[in-house]
Amino acid sequence: MVRVLIAGVLALLISIAIGPRFIRFLREREYGQQIREEGPSHHAVKQGTPTMGGLLIVVAMAIPFLALGHYTTNSLLVFFVFLSCAAVGFIDDFSKLTRKRSLGLRGRWKLLLLAAITAGVAFVTHHRHFETSVYIPVVNGKLPLSWGWYALLFFIIAGASNGVNLTDGLDGLAAGTGIIAVFTFTAMAVIAWIRSSRVPANRNEIYLDLAIVGAALIGAIVGFLWYNAWPAEVFMGDTGSMGIGGALAAFSIVMKTEFLLLLIGGIFLIEALSVMIQVFSFKRWGRRVFLMAPIHHHFEMKAWSETKIMVRFWILCAILCALGFALYYRYYFQFFRGH
Repeated sequence: MVRVLIAGVLALLISIAIGPRFIRFLREREYGQQIREEGPSHHAVKQGTPTMGGLLIVVAMAIPFLALGHYTTNSLLVFFVFLSCAAVGFIDDFSKLTRKRSLGLRGRWKLLLLAAITAGVAFVTHHRHFETSVYIPVVNGKLPLSWGWYALLFFIIAGASNGVNLTDGLDGLAAGTGIIAVFTFTAMAVIAWIRSSRVPANRNEIYLDLAIVGAALIGAIVGFLWYNAWPAEVFMGDTGSMGIGGALAAFSIVMKTEFLLLLIGGIFLIEALSVMIQVFSFKRWGRRVFLMAPIHHHFEMKAWSETKIMVRFWILCAILCALGFALYYRYYFQFFRGH
């Protein structure tokens, strides 16, 4: 347990310590955010704010994990998906910066790269004999998917990474909700580790290692939030948002809590659904459901302040995560599932 605490504190200190120099580095090279013309008009003042701050999260998270982790397959898988999705986001961010526009990689290329990441995850999980069924709490049953589970992996990874990416539109919004969601998975891993005294030692180590990964990521994001809080000195960009989303997806996969991701990542699901509903409604009937999508912009157009939106979304995220944690504690220990 000491390793978990050290990982979190170390990541926090690294993130806060190198933050100012990193922001200055981005500013000197004019790596500034390109603001979408179709976005809220008052966001124009954010034009040029240093972006790609997700690199700070990556570095601050990686050092404690590499120093303190046990390198179990499950934790390495989470680390791999986190880094890979962050790399996809970095390519997207760098493309925006070099082209001096708000649009980066085409959607099809993003999906292709995410499919390649999914293939790597599928290869590992297949050879490690992961269950290909999804446990559904409350009804207390398993939904067998067989090979369909590997297709589900793509929707989980692509959905989570893009969901967090869409949420990253206000200062501190994606970082704060990301911290809450990662904290939930980390708490679940800690509880599983505590309760795993009756299972083989290798499984006990698996949960401890997952907790170390989660704590390191939490510390890194908290340190980043120090500089990302309104008014933001730096944005995480797609590098950070896709990396966080990928980590959440990987946690749900290796802990066999795919269903709970609907709650723990519920705020990101709502953001993604708001965009899909908006696009479908406009193409089908020629009118918009929301004043602007993603939905946090809808509330901006209703004259809510960024801080009010951010805090209320944090609260909603915490409620959904608490429900997800309660379901995990109530139902998932019946078999003491896990891999």
